[in-house]
Amino acid sequence: MAAIWPDAPALRRPRILRQRWLDLTFLHWAVDPAAVAHLFPPGTRPDVFEGRTYVGLVPFRMVDTGLPHGPSVPYVGTFLETNIRLYSIDTTGRRGVIFLSLDANRLTVVAAARTVFALPYRWAHMTHIASGDAHTYTSTLRWYGVRASSTIVVETGPRVPTDPLADFLTARWGLHTHRAGRTWYLPNYHPTWELHSATVTKLHMPGLFPSVGLPEPAGPPDHVLHSPGVPAEFGLPLKPALLPSAARRTGFRPDRPSG
Repeated sequence: MAAIWPDAPALRRPRILRQRWLDLTFLHWAVDPAAVAHLFPPGTRPDVFEGRTYVGLVPFRMVDTGLPHGPSVPYVGTFLETNIRLYSIDTTGRRGVIFLSLDANRLTVVAAARTVFALPYRWAHMTHIASGDAHTYTSTLRWYGVRASSTIVVETGPRVPTDPLADFLTARWGLHTHRAGRTWYLPNYHPTWELHSATVTKLHMPGLFPSVGLPEPAGPPDHVLHSPGVPAEFGLPLKPALLPSAARRTGFRPDRPSG
């Protein structure tokens, strides 16, 4: 299996999108890979670290979304987001994330992302308040047929060095998404994360995990980090991941990564 590095590989041109991800908190729960495998699209499976995979809950601010050059897009460029994600690897060895939900407080973003990238965005009323070292994130879904909300409060601490688990959870250079009957890989690039310790002082999220097909967590997060943020860019979607039968026919193996 290819090693995970905190530095992003080069992103092929052309670039299609730029963003800044700010004031992120990473909350993670370790789970049995078999318990979430059914949530992965064809051609991907849970990526594991020491026999476990993880469910991530990540609230943050999205700022200055736009084309690679020029101003941010009006009514789309800046908004709040909270996503629930899993960690994937495909039959060609590409590591990424699978988004079970991306809740945002900008309806135009929700509509555009669902249409163009087939990403599971949902509309929500959201707030983010930063006061000293404390960050408070709230979200209440405004999505038909779904009742879920969250309040997350963390106290951030000093910068911490990277480690293999932190790299596994944060050094992800693409996402897998299923569209038009195929599983695509959308690559991204950003500088190495500046990571800080963080302590959860309040976590209340009734209905949030069940709304994406996950059970309520049995306890507090197993791993928590915070980052002031990074600028990010996205490249063109790459060819679909091969289904297992096709991978066997062509000789691809998941321990032999390809671009």
